[in-house]
Amino acid sequence: MEIFSDEEATSLSPEAQCPECHGVGYYKEAVPYGHPHFGVLFPCHCKLAEKEGRATNALHRMSNLEAFDNKTFETFDPTIPGVQLAYKRALEYARHPRGWLILFGNYGVGKTHLAAAIANTALRRHFRVLFSIVPDLLDHLRTTFGPSSEVAYDDRFEMIRDVPLLILDDLGTENTTPWAREKLFQIINHRYNYALSTVITSNRKPEDIDSRIFSRMSDRTLSEEIILIDASDYRRLTIQQRYPVSGRRRFQ
Repeated sequence: MEIFSDEEATSLSPEAQCPECHGVGYYKEAVPYGHPHFGVLFPCHCKLAEKEGRATNALHRMSNLEAFDNKTFETFDPTIPGVQLAYKRALEYARHPRGWLILFGNYGVGKTHLAAAIANTALRRHFRVLFSIVPDLLDHLRTTFGPSSEVAYDDRFEMIRDVPLLILDDLGTENTTPWAREKLFQIINHRYNYALSTVITSNRKPEDIDSRIFSRMSDRTLSEEIILIDASDYRRLTIQQRYPVSGRRRFQ
């Protein structure tokens, strides 16, 4: 392997330098003139790993999962009437995140908890995941238009639509401007076309969701079933009901 340049590498300690590119980040193949790869710069594996690490960190920051770090399968109470099927499907999906998982239900029935539990499980397995409440996701896109943004719109949009596992919480609560509707449709349509793993939760009625989006959510080739969580609002339970003295402390 022929190194393109070592000018930048001289400022790095030997221990910090990649043995392949000596800290430059790129290399050229030692091929004769006329070869398709002659003079072409290729990113070194260390450069690719650095890029992957930056993307993972950016997704983690956007996910803001610190606010949901107690939302795990261990802290979810599957004995509450009406949540058993959703809990079972979410647990299965977290183990093998393929296709789409769609959760419908009223406020306070555990949709966000299960969605965050899937995200936290994926993170523990070093799986690239983006967890976002839909209005926040669109805000992340809007901020790229600001003069102080350090991220280009195209880069962030590509990162969102191509992340291996995307979890969209509270679909239908976003500001229904033409721009918001179109961006959201583009993201979901891209993931539909490429069958990318996606989890969607919503407390809206199907007829309140963009018909183009709901049609894709309903495709049985990606999501075998749309799960309706028919349970009571957990937030209305008393402290004693939530945390019985003899039981394990749980969060909903």
